[in-house]
Amino acid sequence: MHPTDPSLGAAKPVAAAQTPTGLRLSFAELSARERVAHLLDAGSFTEILGPSERVVSPHLALLGVPFSFDDGVVVGSGTLHARPVLIAAQEGEFMGGGVGEVHGAKLVGILRRALLTRPAAVLVLAESGGVRLHEANAGLIAVSEVMRAVLDVRAAGIPVLMLIGGANGCFGGMGLIARCADHIVMSDTARMSMSGPEVIESSHGVEEFDSRDRALVWRTTGGKHRFLMGDCDRLVEDDLDAFRAAAGALLGDSKALTLQGLLAEHAMLTERIARFGDCQDALEIWQRLGVEHPEQVTDMEAAQMQRLLSDNAMELA
Repeated sequence: MHPTDPSLGAAKPVAAAQTPTGLRLSFAELSARERVAHLLDAGSFTEILGPSERVVSPHLALLGVPFSFDDGVVVGSGTLHARPVLIAAQEGEFMGGGVGEVHGAKLVGILRRALLTRPAAVLVLAESGGVRLHEANAGLIAVSEVMRAVLDVRAAGIPVLMLIGGANGCFGGMGLIARCADHIVMSDTARMSMSGPEVIESSHGVEEFDSRDRALVWRTTGGKHRFLMGDCDRLVEDDLDAFRAAAGALLGDSKALTLQGLLAEHAMLTERIARFGDCQDALEIWQRLGVEHPEQVTDMEAAQMQRLLSDNAMELA
């Protein structure tokens, strides 16, 4: 794999998105380009290696699979609340946002560019089922290189923010990458996990995890559960403006990347297994966390979830 050189490729301004005043935009229903255009300051986005550059996967055509001229990811620069940022947005409508060689190279390139330009943050709008199986080893290598690039950017004191709210969720390799970031913002309808529901079912059987049980899937991998477990920093409604506000509040907020921090994370995960390892459902976990009526969590809005924590109703791990 040859990651995109961040100094190469034409950078082209993109026209500002027009939104009628007062209209609420669903983050989940927008395309990757629409999310970028509405998230950043109007007219500030400049795309790098856009569709006109024709940088496509070298593998898909050989397999007779349709390809995309941007390989399913939009990368570039812009401003958020007048502060410079770099941004990448995965297109869930193209191969489920799967990571392949070129897709991964564009992610690595925009992260490496951050080491040169030092923006207030690198924003990754993640929507992916993980590695693109059509590209096998190239996709796996891409994920490892993106993880390394994320950690390099963090080590330089530049925050990496993951925004997750797409219909496909954030699974597989991208789920691992998300947990390497400084901060994660999720909508209350978003999902994040290492293995997707279908993968768990195929590996361990429907008795272990029924991927067709939508309520079970959302209780286990959804934004509300991740928020209660401390796996995401901000929980918001499925609203583009809410994501914009949350991302803006985290600009410049980097977390130190240290051995002590890593060991503390491992200790937290060990304690989590000891505390919740025998639970059969997220409802049991929420009850152990101190939620008085765990069955009501799935019907709560993001603001109610915030109050649930602020009222010290739980003893988080």
